[in-house]
Amino acid sequence: MTVQQPLPTKTIETSVINKVMWRLVPFLAILYVFNLLDRGNVGIAKVAMSKDLVFSDRVYGLGAGIFFIGYFIFEVPSNLIMERVGARRWIARIMLSWGAISSCMMFVHTPFSFYALRFLLGVAEAGFYPGILLYFTYWVPGNARARIIAGFLALTGILSLIGGPLGGRLLAQDGRAGLHGWQWLFMMEGVPSIILAFVVLWVLPDGPARASWLSPEEKSWLTESLAREERTGQQVKHLSFRSALSEPRVLHLCLIFILTSTAGNAVGSFAPEMLKLRSGPIGHQWSDPYVATIGIVPGVVGACAMFFSAFASDRTGARRSFVMIGYIIAAFGFLYCGFVSTSALTLVALCINTLGERSAAGSYWALTTNLMGARAAAGGIAFINSVGNLGGFFGPILMAEFKTRTGGGFREGLIMAACLFFAAAYGAYRLRRDGPGHPSPEEQFVEETAAASQPEQHIP
Repeated sequence: MTVQQPLPTKTIETSVINKVMWRLVPFLAILYVFNLLDRGNVGIAKVAMSKDLVFSDRVYGLGAGIFFIGYFIFEVPSNLIMERVGARRWIARIMLSWGAISSCMMFVHTPFSFYALRFLLGVAEAGFYPGILLYFTYWVPGNARARIIAGFLALTGILSLIGGPLGGRLLAQDGRAGLHGWQWLFMMEGVPSIILAFVVLWVLPDGPARASWLSPEEKSWLTESLAREERTGQQVKHLSFRSALSEPRVLHLCLIFILTSTAGNAVGSFAPEMLKLRSGPIGHQWSDPYVATIGIVPGVVGACAMFFSAFASDRTGARRSFVMIGYIIAAFGFLYCGFVSTSALTLVALCINTLGERSAAGSYWALTTNLMGARAAAGGIAFINSVGNLGGFFGPILMAEFKTRTGGGFREGLIMAACLFFAAAYGAYRLRRDGPGHPSPEEQFVEETAAASQPEQHIP
């Protein structure tokens, strides 16, 4: 009788990672694309909507930013609920509610209705992105997580390139059926999220135990690997709101994120308008649909940068270095953008910024999830993401204030955003596990990888 030999551990690991990459990442990336479209289409709609509704930059800035207040308040509770009820049902609930509210944005007609719906959209979307990051911790060991996260974000970046052209086409429907172009934009980009909510209930497994496409050997290896990682890693084991406020690593990561989020949202919310205004004198400027379409170029650059940097980050374990260098490049992109005057050079500057920021993103979230134990991940990732995303509230308001005070210019706001990225790079440089005398994230990676490679000893 022939006894089947067990597969080598490395073969099983490769098989599991590849299956997760091809079975889960593309589907989750599609979901996240519509998340980004429904929260960010207000930037594409900005020029036309502000003109039709007579909204000032300050009204627009507050409306764009108030989304993140609702997001902040409900982020951690949302992730903790997902941990209790399962990813499949909770992600479907999030998508259904945000799709409906996003479509209702077509009914905005006063500043108050604008603020109210943007706030409710933040409440509805709370927990989605950190929920996906938490979901990946169920499927992928820490030493491969940057590759999966960056693959997910890179694919998202590529797929989201449809957002600009789609937004442009919808804006071009201005006047059809008595609706403004921005009303078509909000209505039609909310509907796919509602439909996908029901698809999630059908196709997304709650965890490896319910994945029919994993073999028993693969499920066993994954369970043992994640359990060993939990035991050997020096991680944040428990995380309540009070303990999060007293945990130096968590606060450090929050600070880095809020700096970059403030900078990115300050510029991102006004980037379409900036490209339009710098394209020529009034009457000869790029059209709104063309601006929405050409705005995909930085996304292409960022997706490519993220893909290549993620593999290098996983291979070397130099998470902190990739974060630090990426943010320095991003800072120079915004700084350069502040001193150019044409749309073509503005686009180049935005590409430089996106190249740096996206190169850092995969390593930042891999570093963050690796520092969390399984028991802390649900609350910890959500806490960092919710606090960091407060930058989405402050950023548009700051840029609007700079614009108002300088008569519509962008330079001062761009310099401010560049300084925030430089500060984030310094924060990444200073990042240590617990403080002076403790290993850096790179040293921790080497220690934990070595520990995870040792066979587990069973004591009778």
